[in-house]
Amino acid sequence: MKITYAHHSGFLVELSDCCLIFDYFEKGLTHLPDKPVLVFASHAHHDHYDPAVFDLVRPELAIVSKDIPPRRRPEGVQVLPVAADRDYELPHGIRLKTLRSTDAGVAFYLETPEGTVYHAGDLNDWVWAGEPEQSNRQMTGNYRHEIDKLRGLPVDCAFVPLDPRQEDDYARGLLYVLTVLAPKHVFPMHYWGQPEIIDRFLREYPQYKDYVNYSEHFKEGSPYEI
Repeated sequence: MKITYAHHSGFLVELSDCCLIFDYFEKGLTHLPDKPVLVFASHAHHDHYDPAVFDLVRPELAIVSKDIPPRRRPEGVQVLPVAADRDYELPHGIRLKTLRSTDAGVAFYLETPEGTVYHAGDLNDWVWAGEPEQSNRQMTGNYRHEIDKLRGLPVDCAFVPLDPRQEDDYARGLLYVLTVLAPKHVFPMHYWGQPEIIDRFLREYPQYKDYVNYSEHFKEGSPYEI
């Protein structure tokens, strides 16, 4: 399994017989291996679903959250609309489990012949300074409820938000994933062009330095191999 970071929350996961593209947005991929491609879009927000991905590649299948309306789905491409809390059989021996996002759409948990992959989309502990305490408590409860659905399942590779806009609460979601799911390899995402938030995380939580990767290091041409 090879991991390439594209941009924002976008990643390419290359398996032996296919490639998986998650939440492509704006840029970051120009050359793809000569293999069938599955495109995943976790929800309709512009920074997670960019139809330009279909100019880059004609996928074997596009797996899109049901909140992406039919008018925004590609023509001439097989599309699988997915809902939260469902299980799906995909090509190439891949099994998909969906979680409900705390923002919009779904998160993805995939079992592949070469390992397991978790892509959070916008499933995160979106606690914000200045919001009512009750709303923030409810957000944390909803988030943990979803992550707990994966308790006991192996997570070889996890793509998880680390958003500097949350200020001192920036690490809440990632810390819960690390504690509950114990993923082997973590790639922070959704950091809005501010990768220094990864440096901050590794300074403040050095116990996770062997698990949390600096996503920017694994751009096109220098993938991370698991």
